[in-house]
Amino acid sequence: MNNIFNIDSTISEIFSVLEKFKNKVAFLIDDDGVLTGSLTDGDLRRFVLNTGEIESKTPARELMNTDVYCIHDKNIDKLPVNGLLEKYGEIPVVDEKGQIIRILSNERTYFSLGETWSTDSGEPFVIAEIGNNHQGDLNTAFELIKSAKESGADCAKFQMRTMSSLYRKTTKSNDLGAEYTLDLLSKFQLSDEELYKCFDYCRELGMMPLCTPWDIESLRKLEDYGMQGYKVASADFTNYELLEALVQTGKPLIISTGMSTELECIQTVEFLNKRTSSFILLHCNSTYPTPFKDVNLKYLKTLRRISKSPVGYSGHERGTSVAIAAAALGAVVIEKHFTFDKDQEGNDHKVSLLPNEFKQMVQGIKEVSSSLGTNIERSLTQGELINRENLAKSIIAKRHVSTGEVFSEDMFVFRSPGQGLQPNRMFELLGKRAQRDIEEGDFLFQSDIDEKKSIFNQFNYTRAFGVPVRYGDYLKMKSMSNINFVEFHLSYQDLNLNDPIEGYNDFGYSVHAPELFADDHLLDLASLDDAYRIKSVLNLQRTIETARDLRKHFDQESDPTLIVNVGGWSQKGFLSQKEVQQKTEILKKSLNEIDFTGVELSIQTMPPYPWHFGGQQYHNLFVDPEFIDEFCSETGHKICLDVSHSMMTCNYLKIDFIKEYYAKIKKYVNYMHIVDAKDVDGEGVQIGSGDVPFEELCNSLNNDLPDIAFVPEVWQGHKDSGAGFWDALKFLFETGLR
Repeated sequence: MNNIFNIDSTISEIFSVLEKFKNKVAFLIDDDGVLTGSLTDGDLRRFVLNTGEIESKTPARELMNTDVYCIHDKNIDKLPVNGLLEKYGEIPVVDEKGQIIRILSNERTYFSLGETWSTDSGEPFVIAEIGNNHQGDLNTAFELIKSAKESGADCAKFQMRTMSSLYRKTTKSNDLGAEYTLDLLSKFQLSDEELYKCFDYCRELGMMPLCTPWDIESLRKLEDYGMQGYKVASADFTNYELLEALVQTGKPLIISTGMSTELECIQTVEFLNKRTSSFILLHCNSTYPTPFKDVNLKYLKTLRRISKSPVGYSGHERGTSVAIAAAALGAVVIEKHFTFDKDQEGNDHKVSLLPNEFKQMVQGIKEVSSSLGTNIERSLTQGELINRENLAKSIIAKRHVSTGEVFSEDMFVFRSPGQGLQPNRMFELLGKRAQRDIEEGDFLFQSDIDEKKSIFNQFNYTRAFGVPVRYGDYLKMKSMSNINFVEFHLSYQDLNLNDPIEGYNDFGYSVHAPELFADDHLLDLASLDDAYRIKSVLNLQRTIETARDLRKHFDQESDPTLIVNVGGWSQKGFLSQKEVQQKTEILKKSLNEIDFTGVELSIQTMPPYPWHFGGQQYHNLFVDPEFIDEFCSETGHKICLDVSHSMMTCNYLKIDFIKEYYAKIKKYVNYMHIVDAKDVDGEGVQIGSGDVPFEELCNSLNNDLPDIAFVPEVWQGHKDSGAGFWDALKFLFETGLR
C-alpha cells in the first residue's frame, strides 16, 4: 500500500510518491497507525500552485482533510462495496482500533511483485511454467530453470500439491480423466524439499520463483519457505476458501481464469476487491492445446473492465504468436509452459515451448512492448527528423527577395532538402515583409514569419567556446558572435577539396571526423572484418591529414582537437561482454596504427542507440562509464564528453548523470559537446527541453573542468543564421556555465 503516509510526512514526499505510483489520494496515519486524514492529488497541486513550493517541507498534518470515509472490516460483507467505490474511488478498511488493514480501489493501474517487477517496468513479466515438466527429476528441473533464464524468462513457476488433502479417496467410479491426472501426479511430483531447492536455484540465477499451491496445506509450506507471491490455478478460481487463505498472506496474487464464466469472474473479483488490491487476472483457456478460434484474446479488454486493473495472459495454444499478440493488446503478465521435449508423457508438454521458441517469444514480446509506445501527441523521432531533413521539401526562394518586400506566392518554390519551413507553412508568409535579403535558393525559416527580434550572441565565458560549422558558413558564424573557435564537421567529400580555406583567421578550430565515408563506409575501428577495419584506419588517417593542413589558416597555438566516433556498433542487438572485449582489443590495435601527430584525439562518448542512415542501431563501446574508465586509464586516451549521448546512456542504464556517470569519467575529458537529450534516443534537442540536469552540470563543469572547451551541438542549430546555437549558449550562460 504505497499511498499511506505518516501525518508528519512532507508535502514534497507525498506528491512524489503519488506521481510515481499514479495514485489519486494519500491516506494519513498517526504514530499509532490510526487513520487520521487524507490528501488528494488535487489538494497537493493547488498547494503547489498557490505557494510555488514544489519541494515543500510542510507536514501533511497542516493540509489534510480530517473527514475521511472508511469501512470497518467487520461490516465489509454487509455493504454495497462496488457502489461505494464508484462514489469514492478508494476506501480504506480499518480494524476496531482505526488502523488501516487495506485499501479498496475502484481502479488499479499499478501491480508489483515486490522489488522484482512492477507494471512501471514497461515490459510484461514473462513466466516459464515448468510445472511437472521435469518428470519428477530434480536435475532436469535445474536444467529447465537455467534454460528458461537463458531464454529470457523473468520467472520459473512450479506447482505444489499435498495429495492427501487434495483428492478424495480413489474409487472404481473415478472419471478416466481424473484417473489419468492422478497417475501423472503420482509419478512426476517433486518432493517439498526438492521444490525448495528449485526455488533457491531460481534466486541464485536472478529469477523470481513462483509456485501454485493447490491446497491450504501446500500454501502453509510455501509461506514457511518465504515465497514472494503466488500463482493461482484456473481450477481454484472459485475456491474461496483457498483464495481467502492466499489473501491473508498479504502477498501479490496472479490468478488464471480458465474454465470460468463471466459471472464467476465478476463474483470472484468482487470477493477479492473486498479483501485485497494486490491481484491480477490472467485470461486463459484451459484446453491442451487450445484451438486458436477459442483463445478470444479480445476478452482481455473485458477482463480489464471487470477487474478494473491490469491483466495478463496464460496460454495453452501452440506456438508463440498468440502470446505476442496478447502483449500487443496490453497483457502485462505472460505465462507459457516450458519443456525440452514436446513428446514426453503429460498434457503440458504438448502445449509447451522449446527453449529456442521461448526465446523467440520473449524477443517478440519485448519488440511489441517497445513498439506500443504512447498515445500522447505525435512528435517526430530522431530518425524521422534526420530523414525529414534529407527527404522532405522546404519553401525555397524562387528569386532574390530584398529586405522590405512583401511576400507573394510567386516568390517561392518547394524543393528538397527539408531544412526550412515545410510547404504547408507558405500561407503564413504571404503578406508579410522580408526582414532580410534572401538569395535565390535560400530556405525560409520561422524567423521570416515572426516579428523581428534582437539576437543575443555575445557571451562572457571564461573558457573557450565555439559552434559547429561547415566550410561554407564558418566565417558567417564567426562574424555573428565572439566565439573563440569553430568546430568543422567534415563530410568525406570535404577530404577531397584542395585547400578549401583561404587567408588567415585570428581564431582557433577543431575537427569532427566524418562517420560516413564513400561507398556507405561507416567508420569502425573495431570491426571484426579486418579489410573493413583497415579501410576505416586509412579514412581516419586522411581526416587527420586534413585537420593538420588547416592549421596554417588559423591562430591555433596547440594541436587542434579531433573528435572521433571510433565505432563498435552492431545492427541486431547489444553485444555480449566477450564480444565487447574482442572489439576493444581490435580498437586498441587500430589506434596504435594511426599517426595522431598534429592533432589531439578526443573519443566521443556514445549513446546506446545511434542513428545511421536514418535508422537505429546499437552502440557497445564508450557507452558505459565503467568501460570508459577502464579503457582510458589503460590507454591514456581522452574523451569528448557528449552530454546528449551520455544523458541517453544514463536513461538507458537508469543511473544518475552527475553522481554515477560524470563523476566516473570527468578526469578523461579534453573536449565537450553540450546539448540536451530526451529518453534513450532523443538526441540533440534544444538545451533546456530534455532530461539533462543543467544547473548541477554547469556547477560541476565550473569546479572540475574550468578550462575545457565546448560547443553547443544542437540538432540543426546552424539553421536560420545559427539561431539554435545562440539560444543554447545564452541558456548555458544564464544557467551558470563559465
